[in-house]
Amino acid sequence: MKYVDGFVVPVPKKKIDAYRRMSRKAGKVWKEHGALEYVEAVADDVQPGKLTSFPQSVKVKRTETVVFSYIVYKSRAHRDRVLEKVMKDPRLEGMMAAKNLPFDAKRMIYGGFKNIVEI
Repeated sequence: MKYVDGFVVPVPKKKIDAYRRMSRKAGKVWKEHGALEYVEAVADDVQPGKLTSFPQSVKVKRTETVVFSYIVYKSRAHRDRVLEKVMKDPRLEGMMAAKNLPFDAKRMIYGGFKNIVEI
């Protein structure tokens, strides 16, 4: 079964283009190092819930939107190998510094997930 890294990120609406540019560069690096898929999707139909929701999960502000992202790998071991290469790639050095990110990294949610169903 495949393995997925998932992310939920609050992005200022005025910085969506900067986020898209950053993601395109990062996605190319991930794919070059072996990721099967790299997807970034901006909120289109997400509403605050009664208890929780995508906007509430990252404490989205009125001037922000939510981006949901995922990267697919062959397995956890494959993900670990790809991530090791990605983190050493000089093309990402300056771009991944917290001060250069077009979003508040402190409110980003992320994690690795083992697939249990693939259709």
